[in-house]
Amino acid sequence: MAKKSPPGLPWKTRVALYVVSAVTDYSRRPNGTVNRRLLSICRLRTSSNPNPINNVKSFDITVDSSRDLWFRLFIPTTDESRNLISLPIIVFFHGGGFVYLSADTTAYDAVCRRFARKLPAVVVSVNYRLAPEHRYPAQYDDGFDVLKFLDNEKNRGILPENVDLSCCFVAGDSAGGNIAHHVAKRASELTSDFNSLKVIGLVAIQPFFGGEERTEAEIRLAEIDPLISSSRTDWMWKAFLPPGEGIDRDHEVINVSGPRAIDISKLDFPATMVVVSGFDSLQDWQRRYYEWLKKSGKEVYLSEYPTMVHAFYIFPELPESTQLILEIKDFIYKQCSKVVKN
Repeated sequence: MAKKSPPGLPWKTRVALYVVSAVTDYSRRPNGTVNRRLLSICRLRTSSNPNPINNVKSFDITVDSSRDLWFRLFIPTTDESRNLISLPIIVFFHGGGFVYLSADTTAYDAVCRRFARKLPAVVVSVNYRLAPEHRYPAQYDDGFDVLKFLDNEKNRGILPENVDLSCCFVAGDSAGGNIAHHVAKRASELTSDFNSLKVIGLVAIQPFFGGEERTEAEIRLAEIDPLISSSRTDWMWKAFLPPGEGIDRDHEVINVSGPRAIDISKLDFPATMVVVSGFDSLQDWQRRYYEWLKKSGKEVYLSEYPTMVHAFYIFPELPESTQLILEIKDFIYKQCSKVVKN
């Protein structure tokens, strides 16, 4: 089979992907640690701002200072958002292979601001702990604890009055999509832990799953995918998982639909939207995830972008980025309408 040509991306997007790839490669050490000093020099951050920017104001909220767990809260200030009787809330997890980036990374600040304005919705962008300093299950614990924090009546004052916690969505891209899945699963297992909050939807944008096998897409796109490579993902999985006998890439938190998959058929698992793109080396794992959810009897939708690469939606210059936001909007309000009808 002939290899596909590289996608026709704008030069601005190509340069950004090259820089991200280079910084990622240079920061990874052979001993499994990360050069955080290099990353701090290269990292672009944006501060929160209580004054509306593009009709969205933002605040940083501490959940647990002992583990530096906090989130950036994005509140839309448009007339549409103020006039809505019920405003959904999205708990978002950023990508970065569990090792990189944060809630105040400029690209993710901009993405969450777009979500808040265009959906509209209140967005909670979680700054979870990173590997290898903090390995599994730290990231899942942090995500679940943010849900508990939002559900706590004592913290309700940080949210707008028209937020509906029964219309809560978890979302994320890449590693964040993986975290969103596992947080949603835990929330559906522990529904009695919540008073008002209910996760009714999951948006998994190019989620980071894997396994011991090398899939057809991983092989075919090895020299084409500008961001994902087997050497990078193998290193990230090692950084993420704690060392131990029998710990490999077929672990159920990595290969979620694989030989050790957890049975979720009897769980009240939320409706799920899975986003896949044609030049993403992880696409086979993502499609298997979609099929696994279907076989488990869950409501799931597949959204495909054949000409796009991993993390495409972060780049506002791509028309597909706006298209995806509109798709997410339709998905969210479809699920919220079910809550209203009930």
